[in-house]
Amino acid sequence: MISVKQIGIVFIAVSIGLMMTFAKAEGPSASAMKPAKNSFFEQVGGDLGTKQFHFGWKKSKNGQLPSISEEGFQDIFKKHEAIFLGDTTKKELFLTFDNGFENGYTAKVLDVLKEKRVPACFFVTGGYVKDAPDLLRRMVQEGHLVGNHSWGHPDMSRLPPDRIKTELDKLKHQVQAVTGQTQMTYMRPPSGIFSDRLLGVAGELGYTTVFWSIAYKNDWNPKRIMGWKFAFDQVISQLHPGAVIMLHTVSRDNCEAIGAIIDEARRQGYEFKSLDQLAVKNY
Repeated sequence: MISVKQIGIVFIAVSIGLMMTFAKAEGPSASAMKPAKNSFFEQVGGDLGTKQFHFGWKKSKNGQLPSISEEGFQDIFKKHEAIFLGDTTKKELFLTFDNGFENGYTAKVLDVLKEKRVPACFFVTGGYVKDAPDLLRRMVQEGHLVGNHSWGHPDMSRLPPDRIKTELDKLKHQVQAVTGQTQMTYMRPPSGIFSDRLLGVAGELGYTTVFWSIAYKNDWNPKRIMGWKFAFDQVISQLHPGAVIMLHTVSRDNCEAIGAIIDEARRQGYEFKSLDQLAVKNY
């Protein structure tokens, strides 16, 4: 017969076993209940992270690398893994265009890119989606990326998170409706104006924010016509490894110079790649 003492020992052993089982079962739940990384969407009111920055940089000269080390936002770029420079040890170039509206030149730009087999990313606005759906479809059909430049091109640096989301979601959904492109992973702030919160919200929505390391002043103004050689010289004089080039397709100068820019860059040993191939970020 089993004694009362033996029954007690068995009861204690079973109890300990059950306690250990419950402890193991509760482990993942306890871990999962740890506070998640702070979300900008959880902020209620206030202006946290809304200090406004206007993107600027020290341009490349004579082959030296450009810099943002003195601009006051380098740490924000690193924090949100924004794109400024690619791999500076490789002669790679990443071509991007901002398309706020159509001015009659994008088709020719696409012709040149197709002929020379160069990939690009076009950052478009809602106005462009509405006015140039055929060109938008052509961008996607010919293998280019379409990025988010917001729906209405507002200053988003101080918008609340829900307003930022509305701007980006509306553009993304309309591009998808026109082109069938289901993925949109790159965002460029209108006018290069941004804040820590804007980059944070964009990141939470699945975007990488893309800036640039080569551009030139006022090419967004269609009335400013300086000639193709001016545009050519402005870009070629800044070439450097890992460069992200930003141009506007509303510029006649850019349209007429893009073929020569590509040819000269290749002559110097550079290779054009898609943003999807940018594997290393430098600041």
